[in-house]
Amino acid sequence: MRNKLLIIPVCVAAFLCGFATNSLITSKNGAENMKKVTGIGGVFFKCKNPDKMKEWYKKNLGINTNQYGAVFEWYQGADSTKKGFTTWGPFNEKTTYFEPSTKEFMINYRVDNIESLVEELKASGVTILDTIETYDYGKFVHILDIEGNKIELWQPNDIEYEKLGKDLGSETTK
Repeated sequence: MRNKLLIIPVCVAAFLCGFATNSLITSKNGAENMKKVTGIGGVFFKCKNPDKMKEWYKKNLGINTNQYGAVFEWYQGADSTKKGFTTWGPFNEKTTYFEPSTKEFMINYRVDNIESLVEELKASGVTILDTIETYDYGKFVHILDIEGNKIELWQPNDIEYEKLGKDLGSETTK
């Protein structure tokens, strides 16, 4: 009976030791376990007439467009009480915003810790096009992938992003 009673504390101690060891390993290798991309923050593309494009999408697909494009509202999987947003934006075909990429599109990815991610990307030899810019609604930086596609990374502040949309009188598409 006494041996059986010892099994429970030994199992608990083994579990706690394993948990502590895993925590130490994780903290040492935090960059490997760091969340990187957490979702799509936006899709941007070139077109001949952005205003007509927005009208067409509003009329035919019911997307609530605004002066910049549209914003899709959703709830985050990790915490279903928090809203998240994805932007859809047609740009004039002559825009230079996508440069140095020559592609007709640019994707914005949502990220958690942009500073750490940029350091990790630099260490991996990824081309970083600019410095991190901070706004009330989040932090941004641009990189190039291996085929020269410009990518925008966004560490969002969804609460401030939603306030900005309301201040602009924009409706989201849900």
